[in-house]
This record gives sequence, C-alpha cells and structure tokens, in this order.
Amino acid sequence: MSSSAQNIGRWQRVLPFWMSLALVPLALFAAIQGGWTLLLLPVITWYFFAALDAVLGLELENLDPHTRDKHVRLYSAVTIIWAPIQFCLLFWMIWYATGPGDAHLSPLETVVLFFGMGVISGTVGINFSHELMHQKNKSERFFADALLAMVLYSHFRSEHLLVHHRYVGTPRDPVTARYNEGFHRFFPRVLVNCFKSAFRAEAAMQERRGKPWYDLSNPFWLYWGLQAYALVLAALIGGWIGVMLFIWQAFVAIWQLELVNYVEHYGLTRKHLGDGKYEHVKPQHSWNAAHKASNWLLINLQRHSDHHYKPNRRFPLLQTYSEEEAPQLPYGYPVMTMAAMVPPIWRKVMNPRVRRWREMYYPEITDWMPYNTARTPKPR
Repeated sequence: MSSSAQNIGRWQRVLPFWMSLALVPLALFAAIQGGWTLLLLPVITWYFFAALDAVLGLELENLDPHTRDKHVRLYSAVTIIWAPIQFCLLFWMIWYATGPGDAHLSPLETVVLFFGMGVISGTVGINFSHELMHQKNKSERFFADALLAMVLYSHFRSEHLLVHHRYVGTPRDPVTARYNEGFHRFFPRVLVNCFKSAFRAEAAMQERRGKPWYDLSNPFWLYWGLQAYALVLAALIGGWIGVMLFIWQAFVAIWQLELVNYVEHYGLTRKHLGDGKYEHVKPQHSWNAAHKASNWLLINLQRHSDHHYKPNRRFPLLQTYSEEEAPQLPYGYPVMTMAAMVPPIWRKVMNPRVRRWREMYYPEITDWMPYNTARTPKPR
C-alpha cells in the first residue's frame, strides 16, 4: 500500500473521534435561534448517537498498543484543544444569555440552553479531562483541571486517580454502584462520598510527605482557586444570573458523569482475599461496550475494561474484549444511561447479567450478600 493511501486510511480512523467539535457550532446555532433548536444538543448527543450505534454496530478491531506516539497524537490532539474551546463557548453563552440574547430567549429557553451546555461539558468536557488527567505531561493535566473547574468538580481528579483506580470493585470505592442500588440513591451518596474520599486521599498523601493537609502543595488549593476564578468570571460577565447559569450547567455535567460512573461498574466486585485485601483489577471488573458511534463521541471510554486494566493507555490504544474476557453491555452509554434513570428498567436489563457474571467468574462464591453492601466482607 502506498504512503498516501496509508495516510488517507489513518485519517479515516482518526476523524470520527473529532466529531465532538461539531457540537460547538450546533450550540451557537441553538443559542442564536432559540425555540425548538435548543433541544438539538441533548437529542443529538443521546438519541442520534444511539441510533448511529444501532446502524453501525460494533467496532471489534483494536489498534496495535505499540503504535508510535506520532500517530497517537493525531487522535489525542482533540483532547488538548478542547479546554480553550469549551472555555470560550461556556463564557460566551453566559455573556449572550445575559446580554444580547436576553431580548429573545425566555427564562425557560435559557434554562434549556444551559442544560444543553451541561450536556456538552459533561459528555465531552469531563470525559476529555478524564483522558488528560491520566497523562504525565503537566500541560495536559492542567487542561484536565481547567475542564473540571468549569463544572465545579475538580476533586474528581484526586478521587479518580487515588481512590477509584485503586479500590474499584470494593466497598472502599464510592463510585462502584452496588447490586440493586438504584441511580437515584447512588447519585447523592456519590456526591458526598467522592469529595470526602478525595480529600482524605490527598491529606494522606501530604502526611506521607511530612506535610499538613493545608500545605500549598495540596492540589485542593489549585482546585479551589480555579473554581473560584470560574465563578468570579461568570459573575463579572453575567452577574448573579450568570453565576446561577454556570452552576446549573455544572450540575447537569456532574449528573452526566455520575450516570456513566454508575453504568461502568454496576454490580461488579473484586474477590475478597481476606485481611482487607482484594484480587488485582482485571478486565472482568468493568462493563465493556464496543458500540462504534458512541465510542467515537466518548473517545473509547466504553472500552472501560481495558482502561482499568491498563490505566496509562491513551484512548486510541484501548483494546476491546470478547464476552469470554469481559462483561458486555447490551447497548452503548447513550441508551444505558437513559435506562439507569428508570431503576425498574435498569434492574430488569442488568441484574440477570450481573448474576451470569457471578456464575461465570466466581462460581465458588455462594453468599453474595456481603458484596452487596458498603462493608468489607469478613475473612472466611
């Protein structure tokens, strides 16, 4: 194959992962037009990609995990440029809604517009920050912090890196949804416990360094500083209404994030080995989804089994797994998160899958009750 044909083929694989950029002109169009166009952002992000998944099916091919960095950068560049793009979009919307747009957008239309903005900053912004926070490059990690500050959820970085990856599938992980725990119970529990666990993890890190928690090297000072900057800027641009709109889109974004967290590990647990120890994290401890279109939008987040198995892999190198290697979701995240909002539907779809997973991977465990609670099972 010629080099030009190889380049064309490479770009054909890369460009679908840049589809999120199309949401920006769509958001601007909706803000200016108002009316029914304000529904386009959630409709396209959820229902359009769910329909595309149904048409395009699964992507079962994997990139070679040893692909050279210069090729991987073609994929990853979109995550780096997104932070300044989202910053400009978000604060332009606050300026527009409280200034020129105030004349033709009703209060309800403004609320719907910033609901759509929250869908963007949650579905794309937090997801991209998740990719960036795993990188060693300081600039990328700063962009991750900037994106999280725009949704007032900066502690997510500490919680995710220091708590979630270490304790996933155990009672010490707040965001592993328990079997039979509905999302509406999960959500308030996570909002409180994630902050607590993140703060405790960073305080413990400071203690190991011989420093108090309030030392300026604690990243919580950076988190609070960036969040305060975002809130002050919203106030300067749009007054108290600008602040309320900023907080509203942040809440929607956090809701989107925790819906995904709920789906990713629902009912899956690591085997307790006694004395508070658990088996190592394996692909079987996260739900996998190989749906093509939603993985384009979510930069392979649905290949979550491999992400926890190999956390340092950049998103294009994440591998998908067969049913024999990892549990599979029946649909992509757009459908599964909607199902999670209706607990009876969720349990009907997912509980039989969790029971099959238990029979497949842990036939020796006959009493699952201790694994369904937030308590550590007693050694047997």
